[in-house]
Amino acid sequence: MKRDMDLIRELMLKLEALPMRPGAILLLKGTAAELQMNGYSAEQIDYHLALTREAGLIDSPGGGPIGGGIQFRRLTWAGHDFLDSVRSPDVWDRTKQAASTAGGFTVDLLVFAAKSYLEGKIKGLIGG
Repeated sequence: MKRDMDLIRELMLKLEALPMRPGAILLLKGTAAELQMNGYSAEQIDYHLALTREAGLIDSPGGGPIGGGIQFRRLTWAGHDFLDSVRSPDVWDRTKQAASTAGGFTVDLLVFAAKSYLEGKIKGLIGG
């Protein structure tokens, strides 16, 4: 299955919005109503949940999948950084465009490109 960074971004937004008590652990599956998205199957969602765990974007105790799902405790620091850097649809579109022009991307490169774009915007706002 091909990695879909749009799906990863959307999953991260959905995971961040889950109403959870600190320390609580949820078992998440691609069939969960909270994770459903038009155009994506439960299998694609499961696969990309596993990718978010492998990338260190989420805290998933216990390691591997359990019964076709993953355990989810919270976003990691890296997960929050990723999400904060690509939260804005405008920044996300520009970041993907830059990465596509460069010929490819990884999570780290997407975060770098988004942060670079945001840094340029901030410098413009503060006159730097």
